[in-house]
Amino acid sequence: MNLRIIIKLMDNLAANYIAFCYSSSNQIKVAFLLELILTAVSYYSLEMLDSASAEPPLESQYLHIKHSYSFLPTDQSNCQAASSPAVEVEFEVQLPVIDLEAPEAAIAIREASSKWGFFQVVSHGISGDLLQRMRKEQVKLFSKPFEKKSNSGLLGNSYRWGSIGGHCAANFSWNEAFHVPLNEISNPTFYGEMITLREVMMEFSMAMSKLARSLIEILRDDQIQDSNQWPTPLNCDDKTCFLRLNRYPSCPISDDMLGLVPHTDSDILTILYQDEVGGLQLLRDSKWVTVRPNLDTLIVNIGDLLQALSNDRYKSIEHRVVANQELERYSIAYFLCPSLDSVISSGRQAPVYRDFTFGEYRAQVRRDVNMTGQKVGLPRFRVAQD
Repeated sequence: MNLRIIIKLMDNLAANYIAFCYSSSNQIKVAFLLELILTAVSYYSLEMLDSASAEPPLESQYLHIKHSYSFLPTDQSNCQAASSPAVEVEFEVQLPVIDLEAPEAAIAIREASSKWGFFQVVSHGISGDLLQRMRKEQVKLFSKPFEKKSNSGLLGNSYRWGSIGGHCAANFSWNEAFHVPLNEISNPTFYGEMITLREVMMEFSMAMSKLARSLIEILRDDQIQDSNQWPTPLNCDDKTCFLRLNRYPSCPISDDMLGLVPHTDSDILTILYQDEVGGLQLLRDSKWVTVRPNLDTLIVNIGDLLQALSNDRYKSIEHRVVANQELERYSIAYFLCPSLDSVISSGRQAPVYRDFTFGEYRAQVRRDVNMTGQKVGLPRFRVAQD
């Protein structure tokens, strides 16, 4: 039994011990102890069966979390349920499509950032050949055995799946991903035999960085009078900017599952390259709308930090991914972030948010998630109104 399985079994023991403590009768306690043994044996068996497979044991982990913590009183569970995928979606939308070579591109970007918080770009300077090579390498990467992805140091041990460490089935995400800092992409020791992946990721990350910086300059020029108030692209740090390679496996229980739970992005802006499967949804006018996939575009969305920098002119919109029962989905997200000590300030006389550093913001998000299972985000930094 390897160390990862031992740790997970210990987590299972801890969860059931909590159940034991909160149970109110000896009969219930005996039942919990029996369930503990059966769950531990079952979990170990599932791990052994999945060890040679490329698929992460998402279903076993989800059922484990759902079983182990469902009995807890609400005030003890530290879990606030995310929105259900069963909520009726109002309609499918086509996000604004902006040609970056068009004379009116800057105006269109500012308008879409204000009204939608999301838009699509064409003529973005990233070749179709590069995008196709990146997708090919991404598919090869995720086809590696689960044990290799999770235990071999691949991409600097940046692999994650489901809700490792989470105790809330309602906030479980049906996905697997590699979340890689830009400053580590060039490290040759992170790739093993996947030499071509390193070459393509380096080229892809540089192209995405260039595009992100050009977009943020358009938005910056429209907003900030004092250039010292807004972290320029030069202050963005490769140690805090990331590429996230996502795979959303087909989900046999998709009626109960989200590929990615509702959230806003804790960055300046995000650029997304996705496939044709779809599943991305936005919260618009208090209703979930489905984004129609468009393979000819890249999707751009405003992050929390840019909403604060623009004093709420630009919007960081809540979004999610719905699991698909039959098809897997691939996407790659580029997150543009400033250095941790960068001060986020609108520079306005009547700011909506108090000044804060990116490091402070990220730490607060982590505290809220650990305490409640949910991100609070910008409301924590809103200036009190008289």
